[in-house]
Amino acid sequence: MFINEVKCKSILNKSGILGIDYAINPYYGCSHKCQYCYAVFMKKFTGHTEPWGEFVDVKVNAPEVLARQIRRLKTRSRISFGTVCDPYQPLELKYQVTRKCLEILAPSRHRVSILTKSAIIVRDAGILRTMHKIRVSFTVTTLDERVRSVFEPAAPPAEKRFNALRTIAQNGIRTSVFVAPVLPYISDSSSAIAGLFRAAKTAGAEYVMFDTLNPYPKVWYNTVRLVKKNFPEKLGSFSSYYTNQKMYQVRLREKISRLADECAMECKFAF
Repeated sequence: MFINEVKCKSILNKSGILGIDYAINPYYGCSHKCQYCYAVFMKKFTGHTEPWGEFVDVKVNAPEVLARQIRRLKTRSRISFGTVCDPYQPLELKYQVTRKCLEILAPSRHRVSILTKSAIIVRDAGILRTMHKIRVSFTVTTLDERVRSVFEPAAPPAEKRFNALRTIAQNGIRTSVFVAPVLPYISDSSSAIAGLFRAAKTAGAEYVMFDTLNPYPKVWYNTVRLVKKNFPEKLGSFSSYYTNQKMYQVRLREKISRLADECAMECKFAF
């Protein structure tokens, strides 16, 4: 793992994501090594030649830059941590960049959301409790450890994520689950989705949001390679997703909506 300490000129950056005004990403790169990650496109802005998941740039001056930028905001904004990296990846234990940024935001009235796969966030529950309209969402792609180990080799098991969600929810913080991406014909069975609904409900999540795989060229090539190697019996079905994405999404929405009703759990869609 190549770790590089860098200084950023801006940490509070305008977001193109619907419902989010600004994004904060305390790190470039991510050590969770998720093989479907769309953020691989960030490599072209960093100059890194290492494989995705093998480098992390730590924005060591992010808190002081944020302190300056936040003073310039004229209106209350919606700010999201972790749009192209996990703000609680393992290096956060050492550098505490995310924690320091949260401490700066805590006195403000901005609406903050955090997206993570990591239980490290439990460390900051005390800070989160003091924040205005904070929401924490845990990304959980699958409950199947074999699938997780193939597509998210360095990310925590789903059980640890749900345990962390439960702790965060017990602290009075709004929580949700983000199933992203649903891996076509790998993690999309009715039993798999119902299992996610039940686990989310038991842990205290308010709702579950779903998104489908974005077949960017590098992502598609990599995921097909992994399916061919680890789930060869699924390769034909998986490959058909590329040319039948819209039809697949319609059917998936219908399935998820039905299962949400059966599990008495709210669902949302990002596709």
